[in-house]
Amino acid sequence: MADHRIHLERVYDEVRAEEHPGQEGALPPGPRFLVDRLWPRGVPKSAVAGHAWVRDVAPSPGLRTWFGHAPSRFAEFAERYRAELEARPGVLEPILAAARRGPVTLLYAARDTEHNHAVVLRDHLESQLSPSGSRSASRAPGAIDRTPPRRPTRRL
Repeated sequence: MADHRIHLERVYDEVRAEEHPGQEGALPPGPRFLVDRLWPRGVPKSAVAGHAWVRDVAPSPGLRTWFGHAPSRFAEFAERYRAELEARPGVLEPILAAARRGPVTLLYAARDTEHNHAVVLRDHLESQLSPSGSRSASRAPGAIDRTPPRRPTRRL
């Protein structure tokens, strides 16, 4: 996407940059969303205070366990995860609303910066934000919108 509305950042890099400003370069502007289902190991909640934790956008526990961060499974994982996101479009609204106003950053804990759910999530969100990427255009033909009730976003 040309205007780079959605940035990715490892939560550990985010914490390090906040502890040592000026060493890693400037952090992207805008709100930050922790998009992992589980809290990152070793990261105190105070280190990401003020950022939203939107755990419901993360892959289901079963899909996360099946994937196991194996790069050989990433293509199938991405397909399955996109299907989960399509089945629950309401959980994306806090991030989409913020991205419509300006840049946002998705925080994740995975070590592999290329084969993780945040990469798939970013691409999915950007497709939703593109002029031709409305929800109905990205949904499979004949799919029924079964948007579950939206859980509130937790502020840390």
